Amino acid sequence: MNLNHIRPWRNIDRRKSRQIMVGNVPVGGDAPITVQTMTNTPTTDVRATIEQVQRAAEAGADIVRVSVPDQDSSRALKEIVRESPVPIVADIHFHYKRGIEAAEAGAACLRINPGNIGSQDRVKEVIRAARDHGCSMRIGVNAGSLEKHLLEKYGEPCPEAMIESGLDHIKILEDNDFHEFKISCKASDVFLAAAAYQGLAEATDKPIHLGITEAGGLMSGTIKSAIGLGNLLWMGIGDTIRVSLSADPVEEVKVGYEILKSLGLRHRGVNIISCPSCARQGFDVIRTVEALEKRLEHIKTPMSLSIIGCVVNGPGEALMTDVGFTGGGNGAGMVYLAGKSSHKLSNDQMIEHIVAQVEKKAEELERAAASETEAAE
Repeated sequence: MNLNHIRPWRNIDRRKSRQIMVGNVPVGGDAPITVQTMTNTPTTDVRATIEQVQRAAEAGADIVRVSVPDQDSSRALKEIVRESPVPIVADIHFHYKRGIEAAEAGAACLRINPGNIGSQDRVKEVIRAARDHGCSMRIGVNAGSLEKHLLEKYGEPCPEAMIESGLDHIKILEDNDFHEFKISCKASDVFLAAAAYQGLAEATDKPIHLGITEAGGLMSGTIKSAIGLGNLLWMGIGDTIRVSLSADPVEEVKVGYEILKSLGLRHRGVNIISCPSCARQGFDVIRTVEALEKRLEHIKTPMSLSIIGCVVNGPGEALMTDVGFTGGGNGAGMVYLAGKSSHKLSNDQMIEHIVAQVEKKAEELERAAASETEAAE
């Protein structure tokens, strides 16, 4: 069998897109795919919103979106922007003046849904404010809020209607000589969203914000997002992502990173490779992994850890990880370091010992990275 025609199985060729800046974060081009989330606190509760933004940033969010539904929220936004460790996107719906106020408050980006913000003249006023205050913009097309004339033309939300909406509004921005924008075309239906994004990716070189909107709760929404976003990312489509979950925004960030990590598109923190456990396990794999996930949340350095219950697959997995533990017998297992068997360890000492080994390895990797940076300079 000749397999030479098969595309290299690990390669993802990212779609070539124009690069823009969201505050100090590049989006598109050859920049890393960024992870976003959105606060769910009342924006007028400044302290609660800032605290949520900070927790999301600590979890790895590159950009955080904040809803600006009224004038009081516009006023609150100024303080939120000032204290945020990451760029803030102002989410604007219905009232174009909120977009102008958000730009004046220092938002790094304005997210508008042209289908419900009003006339082209009002959109132009928002564009002018964005340009005057150094904001980028996101055109947010949504299957649930398409323009009336497109629904009449196509009869229902469909990929063609969403693509046409996006291209119409790209034209408005470009006709006003505004080019610092990205675009999304979200739907809660995975097939609809994927088809719309594929068509949009072929029709424009603008950076694309990926999302399956209103995906659901933590488990169901994670699965829908992993299928929809994972498929598109595998095709090379997408420059920034937001996983929309009915859950804590920190969970959205975690899921976003896991999707990117699984495709080799971003690397952050400890990637735990673990077995589902079975009767062969030499220790309680499930509880061990749960404990390690919590204990290792503070590690940001990319590295790998294998936790395997028995010797069937354990040694093989450990060969490919920075730190590993494989269950054996008589209440003990084998610790692997840098892919090689190192020493035996009793199960009751496992968690503390593995945490210490991971922290030590993370420090070594950080020092090595710092030395490389110094040498390059």
